[in-house]
Order: sequence, then structure tokens, then C-alpha cells
Amino acid sequence: MNSIKNRGSQILTLIRIGVSLAVTFSAAVGYIVSSGHIDSKIIYVLSGVFLLAGGASALNQFQERETDALMKRTKNRPIPSGKISPLTGVLISELFCFIGLIPLILIGIIPALLGIFNILWYNGLYTYLKKKTAFAVVPGAITGVVPLLIGWTAAGGYFLDPTIIFISFFIFMWQIPHFWLLLMQHNRDYQNAGLGTLYKSFSNNQVKRVLFAWIIATSLATLFFPFFGIITNSILITIIIVLSILLIITFYFVLFYNKDKIIFKFAFVCINAFQILVLLILIAENITFKI
Repeated sequence: MNSIKNRGSQILTLIRIGVSLAVTFSAAVGYIVSSGHIDSKIIYVLSGVFLLAGGASALNQFQERETDALMKRTKNRPIPSGKISPLTGVLISELFCFIGLIPLILIGIIPALLGIFNILWYNGLYTYLKKKTAFAVVPGAITGVVPLLIGWTAAGGYFLDPTIIFISFFIFMWQIPHFWLLLMQHNRDYQNAGLGTLYKSFSNNQVKRVLFAWIIATSLATLFFPFFGIITNSILITIIIVLSILLIITFYFVLFYNKDKIIFKFAFVCINAFQILVLLILIAENITFKI
């Protein structure tokens, strides 16, 4: 029994269950905002996106097993630690990706093609560029937008609809400081593994200023929602404005008044919480106030 439990735990780590669920949540937001309701079809979307995200994560850990073994943060992952063999990791990845494509194909060709594109982009281009430069997060941020588009198109949404364009823009902008905070927290780890870091191109003060500029841009991206009628409820508009201001203030003090690494971890939690709350506001606007 313990052996089965341990193996299950290793597989959950291999597919990065937390990240896969976050990606799935993004797809749910796209579906709900597009359709304005929740129905049985969303099960196909969520199961497909979750399995594809897990498969892509497993493949990524296979690809980065050598560099993962060099970093304290990742050396205990299943493949570099030897708990799961590289071949088993690849087989799990293929199984998840294959099964994940089935429900998306049943929904429509566009969601399925978007799923395939995201795997190729993430495990192909982004994983390669990640070894070269910290700015790989810019093209890599596209992978965070695609699940949203899968949910949107699965519900019949149009690619060029202003609503999905501005939500996608917000998700894209948010991912840059999200990933850069990870780089800042684990800078020495990344340097030891030979991966690109911001500190190769900028001084410490420059890194802080660049990151703060992205935080401001991410906060301002939420203003498109009320301006273009994506969010119309006055209470929700007030909440999103307050959240944006609080995010800017928090990062101003974290970046320029405190050098404690624990505070940077707190900032990472803040940027993630901000994204989740904004997406929940979008759901509330389209479910609670449009029934």
C-alpha cells in the first residue's frame, strides 16, 4: 500500500499537480467568460487541459533532468532523484498527452490544435530558450495564454473578440513578473545550473526597476476590463482597482525597502493571489451578474 501511495505521490510531482490545476483553472475562466454559464461540456475542457498540462510537465522534467539535478529546488524531483526512470517519465508524458487530446478533439478541432501547439511551444521553443536567456519567459508566457483560449474557443468564442484579447493580454503580462520572481528567489541555483538569469544582463537595481515596471503594467492591464465593458459591475470594478493599487504598493516596498528573501517569497504569493482574484472577478461578472 505504501509503495502504491509513494508512486502516486511521485507521479503527482512529475505532472506538477499544482501548476496543472492552475492551468486548468485558466481554461475554466475562458470557457465561463465565453459561454456565460457552466454546463457538462466544461468537463471535457478541464479534463483535456489538465491531462495535457500534466503531460507537458512530465516531458519538461525529462528534458531538464540534468539541470534539475544541479539545483537544490529541483534535485528531489522524481527523475533526477531516481525515483522515476527517464523512460517511465516519457511514457507517463505520452499517456497523459494522448488521453488529454481525446476530449479536446471531441469538442472541436481548434481546441485540440491549440493543445498540440502549446505542447510544441512549451516543450520545444521555451524549454530550449530557457537555457539561453532569462527573457525566454516572454515567448514562454504564450503558453499561459493558450489554455484560456482553449476554454474560450471550446465554448464557441471568436479569436479576435476584444474580451479574450484583453484577458489574454493580462495573463501574458502577469506571467513575466511571476517567472522573474522565481529567478530572483533562486538566482544562485539557476547560475550553478548554467541557466539564464536576469543578473547576467542587469545589475540588482536594474532588475528591481524592470520587475517593478512589469508589475505596474500588469496592474494597468486590468483597467482594460472596465474600460471596454468586460467588467461592468461597480463593486467588482472597485475591487479590481483596489487590488491593482495594493499590488503596486506591495511591490514598491518589497523591491526598494526590503532585501529579505522571505519577503520575495511573500511577493511571489501576492502576484499569484492577484491573478487568481482577478480571474475570479471575471467569473463573478459573467456568472453572478449575467444570469
